[in-house]
Amino acid sequence: MSSGPGAYADQHRLSKAERRELFVRVFPSIMLPMYLAIGDQTILASALPAIVGSFGEAERISWIMAAYLVANTIASPVYGYIGDVFGRRKLMFVALAVYIVAGIFCALAQNVWWLIIGRLVQGLGGGGLMSLSQALVGEAVPPRERGNFQGYLAGIGMAATAIGPLVGGYVTEHLGWRYVFLFNVPIALAAVAMTFRLTAKPGTRRPDWHFDFQGLLLFVVFILPVMYGLEQAQRISMSKLPLIAALFALAGFVLFVLIRHERKIDSPLLPIGLLRRKVIWQSNLMVFCQGAMLTSVITFLPLYVRVVRDAPATVMGWLLLPMMVGLSSGSIIAGRIVTHTGRTMILPSLALIPGSALLVYFAIATPHLSINQMSWILGLTALMLGSVMSVVQVTVQIAAGPKMLGAAAASIQFSRSVGAAFGTALFATVLFATLSIQDVEAARFFAELLDTGPAALATIDPARREAINGVIATAFQAGFLISAAFTCVTMVLAWVNPQRRLA
Repeated sequence: MSSGPGAYADQHRLSKAERRELFVRVFPSIMLPMYLAIGDQTILASALPAIVGSFGEAERISWIMAAYLVANTIASPVYGYIGDVFGRRKLMFVALAVYIVAGIFCALAQNVWWLIIGRLVQGLGGGGLMSLSQALVGEAVPPRERGNFQGYLAGIGMAATAIGPLVGGYVTEHLGWRYVFLFNVPIALAAVAMTFRLTAKPGTRRPDWHFDFQGLLLFVVFILPVMYGLEQAQRISMSKLPLIAALFALAGFVLFVLIRHERKIDSPLLPIGLLRRKVIWQSNLMVFCQGAMLTSVITFLPLYVRVVRDAPATVMGWLLLPMMVGLSSGSIIAGRIVTHTGRTMILPSLALIPGSALLVYFAIATPHLSINQMSWILGLTALMLGSVMSVVQVTVQIAAGPKMLGAAAASIQFSRSVGAAFGTALFATVLFATLSIQDVEAARFFAELLDTGPAALATIDPARREAINGVIATAFQAGFLISAAFTCVTMVLAWVNPQRRLA
């Protein structure tokens, strides 16, 4: 039996032996880069206080995270674009090399600016790990088997998200924060070795191809004000509104110029023609909304439990665990169903009906739910939402075709990143607006709480704090309803998407 990816007909159902051989050869090679791409965004969170202790400059410490996120968002489409042209396996080696060198550079940092630059470069490598991993699944695995792989990858992603802060905290406490950056280097080296196992496939470069440098410049100028504007929106300060409006206006103008430019050239950085297709843009919008819902809830639910319910930090560590397990389980189950039945978008169409209803109930009933009830309701909701991850990747890869797998996978990663930032910013905006309308003093207290942390809770009279808590709880309900609205939109998009099953 041939082991190359071309050995299987697209719709041929593999035997158990063929499926096992394919899994052993392909999955470890894409699992490790995926783990690195996602885990690196969370493993550093636990080390930030120690980094502040080493360098000071606490006001710039958030730039360490922001630099990675911005670079990652910019790099994903670029890797997808170049990978389609030169070959995705080659680009995976480049992304891993950049990631490893930048990690060592960060570990040797002597000041916060050194570390910020290192994280920026590491984000340029990490941006390729996610999009190239997804594209390599489409390249090495026949369509009928991709559902299983996408489900497993989603499980790896959730595991990396959950494990990252725990690993980061343990390594920081016992070895020091510099070893947080070195921790992933052996894993990245193992990923390099595993990538050699993948079959090298040529790209689609034509003799007249040239890199779209002008498109890249415009794309960077578009992304920077968008990401900075969304980050400013999360600070929930009315004084920031003129700046935020100006940033989004600039981004809108640059986007208009970028789209005009991309339509005129033969080798555009952004796959404008691909994104015009209904299946593609609706699938991307589904991922955008899902990212907005998940990230906003994951970001603000621990804050709600800490402020309104006065729960200890240990409780917050377990609060989101059922949600992570639900997402992973839902993705794996949906992947198996896609593989065995060939049906795709019908799965989230059905699963998101109870998922949306549960989240709406959660938003309305939050003040009356115990912490355990909140946790398990979100776990069940996540189980339904998990169907989106596997199905969207398979749908987009099949619709894009083998020549544009990288661009398609990168578009999904880009949509998820921007959706996450947008959802968090919108939740914060609604939260602050609701607080300001009800009680200006409560809004000021909440803003102080975000700036100074839980220590601000001890500075307020207990009776007044109870009243403010009621106002804050109502504001959080409004925010959770926004998250529920994103899930409802995802459900509608799943119903109207024309890709119901594998062709």
